[in-house]
Amino acid sequence: SSNNSPSFKFKIILGSSSPARRAILSDMGYEFATMSADIDERAIRREKPEELVKALAEAKADAIKLNLVDGCADRDIRDPPTLLITSDQVVVSKGVIRERPRSMEEAREFIKAYSGDRALAVNYVLLTNLSTGATKGGWDIPEICFHHIPVEFIEEVVKEGDMTCVAGGLKLTHPSVLPFIKELVGTADGVRGLPRELTEKLIRESLEVNS
Repeated sequence: SSNNSPSFKFKIILGSSSPARRAILSDMGYEFATMSADIDERAIRREKPEELVKALAEAKADAIKLNLVDGCADRDIRDPPTLLITSDQVVVSKGVIRERPRSMEEAREFIKAYSGDRALAVNYVLLTNLSTGATKGGWDIPEICFHHIPVEFIEEVVKEGDMTCVAGGLKLTHPSVLPFIKELVGTADGVRGLPRELTEKLIRESLEVNS
């Protein structure tokens, strides 16, 4: 597989249809298959954002494992391990969990709340070793501080639509948003939904059990 992987072979399945997560994992040098988990995210509720993203990442892994179960029955213990990566992100603004906005109105409210304030991008990444059933997971929580965001910009973005179809209602790493970001405590890949360093560490730890 990649130059930074151990000497033995292993397979990766990315349990996400997010183009950003696919791009980040590719940039990390891995080859992988993608599968998306068809779950009703709004049926899973938790008070705390950290607990919610963990529950969602786990539910995605469970859903994908069910889809794979037919293909895995004849797995040989000597086969290379397959690692499944699932993750979830919510944005927390003014103490409130922000998922994907359900309307233009909601997107507008979300973005207005960022203006001159701060938000947290709460990520949970879960690695499931499908060969052993072992799991490893962890959080990554970048903080974004915003300058004032002009109403004209908010209107433009909301009308355009493509930049608001993410958790929190705004693609925070889009070039047009950069002028409004005062400070980022964390990494851009964490904001985009797949923190590299954490993912790398979890992959390493998931493989150590096997070696």
